[in-house]
Amino acid sequence: MKGEGKVFLKSRMKWIGLLGLVLSVFSLLVHFLLAGFTDDSVSDYSIPVTIFSWRPVFDNPRFARHTPLYRRLWGPTRHVETLLPDATPRGFHSDPPARTNGFVFVRIQGGFHEIRNSIPDVVAVSRLLNATLVIPEIQSTTSSKGISSQFKSFAYLYNEEHFMDSLAKDVRVVKTLPKNLKWARRKKQIPSFKVSYGSSPYYYLHHVLPVLIKHSVVELVVPHGGCLQAILPSDLEEYQRLRCRVAFHALQFRKEVQELSTKVLQRLKPLGRPFIAYDPGMTREALAYHGCAELFQDVHTELIQHKRAWMIKRGIVKGKLSIDSAEQRLAGLCPLMPEEVGILLRAYGYSWDTIIYVAGGEVFGGQRTLIPLHGMFENVVDRTSLSTSWELAKMYGREAKHKDIKTMAPPSVEEETKHDSLKSTRQRPQPLPPPPARPKYYNIEGWWGWVAESDNEPESTVIELRTNAHKLLWEAVDYVVSVEADVFISGFDRDGKGHPSFASLVMGHRLYQSASSKTFRPDRKQIAMLLEEIRDHMYEANHTWITSVRKLLKRSILEGLLESSKRSKAFSFLSHPVPECSCITRTHPVSNASLIEADLGVTHRCPQWMDGVVRQRSKDNKNAEKEEDLDEEDSSSTGLFFGHKESGGNSNSNNETVNSEANNKEEGQLEDQEELEGGER
Repeated sequence: MKGEGKVFLKSRMKWIGLLGLVLSVFSLLVHFLLAGFTDDSVSDYSIPVTIFSWRPVFDNPRFARHTPLYRRLWGPTRHVETLLPDATPRGFHSDPPARTNGFVFVRIQGGFHEIRNSIPDVVAVSRLLNATLVIPEIQSTTSSKGISSQFKSFAYLYNEEHFMDSLAKDVRVVKTLPKNLKWARRKKQIPSFKVSYGSSPYYYLHHVLPVLIKHSVVELVVPHGGCLQAILPSDLEEYQRLRCRVAFHALQFRKEVQELSTKVLQRLKPLGRPFIAYDPGMTREALAYHGCAELFQDVHTELIQHKRAWMIKRGIVKGKLSIDSAEQRLAGLCPLMPEEVGILLRAYGYSWDTIIYVAGGEVFGGQRTLIPLHGMFENVVDRTSLSTSWELAKMYGREAKHKDIKTMAPPSVEEETKHDSLKSTRQRPQPLPPPPARPKYYNIEGWWGWVAESDNEPESTVIELRTNAHKLLWEAVDYVVSVEADVFISGFDRDGKGHPSFASLVMGHRLYQSASSKTFRPDRKQIAMLLEEIRDHMYEANHTWITSVRKLLKRSILEGLLESSKRSKAFSFLSHPVPECSCITRTHPVSNASLIEADLGVTHRCPQWMDGVVRQRSKDNKNAEKEEDLDEEDSSSTGLFFGHKESGGNSNSNNETVNSEANNKEEGQLEDQEELEGGER
């Protein structure tokens, strides 16, 4: 019996060991299968724990919406509430003919805002030439190596099918050239035009059209973003509305980008709080073009100056290499620094726990430049803190793995023998030639900056090319979030060629989609003068200065809108698509008529069904308009800007509550004053 028990025990242990081995093999097999899946397959698993990095911090979870303070900070702009989007044709608009003059193949160079500014132009040009448009090729994706093969060129950023369906009644659009023309293009046997920025309709009708009719195909290379002049003659006004239909309806981001943008928007609004989208506009190219190198007192200055020298050499910049950045800043030609924007927002009345979303791609100078903004606002976030690596990988698609490291080849046998003989004979070696100019690398806040000893920029590596393609997707997410934000403010609205930038397109889209959304367009020249007054005590501003800032920012909402119609629209129609793509409701108040009709030039009446939208808005704001807003005595913003970090008890919390109540009681007659000013226009 004793022996039988031992045998049974051994056999049982064998079975247990065998079972453990089988489970181990099964576990390894499952891991290998999961590793073989794409990242988007893995990312579909729902995780009950929030895995993105942002943890919102609020002084009070309850957010009061029905107060004068809320209306001043977040409420709609009443003067333009009756301005609605209307890009439908207003006269006779024929469908594109079955037989056209030929094919227009377009290659678009540049970044996100240049691509988005160019596509509506090429659609309008195709209709002007009665041509069939081949879906444009985006150079930033075709020249990149290692990006996903799932999405090619245009489809890497936008939804091709939606684009073609939306324009079915405007322009004939095809995905590729016919085989014979495709072969001719590969052999570079089709006529090509490198189109300058803002070319006139005359240029296309008298130079491009005859060649198109003769060869049945032309290639347009758009290098600067925007290939048709912004302001067209009155007889071509329908082409302006076509631009709007393309930019605001046909250009829909592909599914993966839209999904991530929606998730970011949902995560941005915990407990239903509003948020501010802020675009610093601080790119190396823009800083170099406008001569703002001395805003940085470190290696960044040298980086900017090298870029400016490179731009001068290629004729992009006409001025001198050395330029006084202080004068440029006082003239309003340099971006507002994040610290300055933070001070303006705090002075206007936004509390320390306001959610601020930093948009517009990478900020030159890295996260270090944003440290003062983080110091003034607790909830400063961007797409990286509101998304996971899985979600980003799903948006990128399956990508090949590249090792962007050039390994040094080992020395040859002859070189080793020569070296040994020199050592043994103790002969003095010949002097080496001077080393070639090579870049010096500095690791600055997680991004690679460089200063080269020559005037030439180093060639982009494989990883940099891939990152350039990723930047298009990053800015697409930022674009959606910025358009939907409760408030938008930019530090700069010009790019590295002096043209309207990402921020300009966002402000134009917001003006078209929801004109009453609060969008600050600060006058940088006046802001710079105000900031100079408190340069030595920036965080202890007095009441008079704060009142001046509030009035200036408040005026920038409307006066900045009128200024953009003169300044930005001349360079980019999409930055100010009014009055061509807007209408005014039949129920608009008399006080609003002067601003909208006389100043903005909107006279077209909206269809009757749109009047219901404005009636609902007016009903929602009826009680708000009856309340009288007092003079804005905001005691919480007068004095120090940092008063929230001490967590030593309930005294701070009580003070914030008291201040909040005081704000709501003493909010200022600014809105009533604006109503009077609006009536006097």
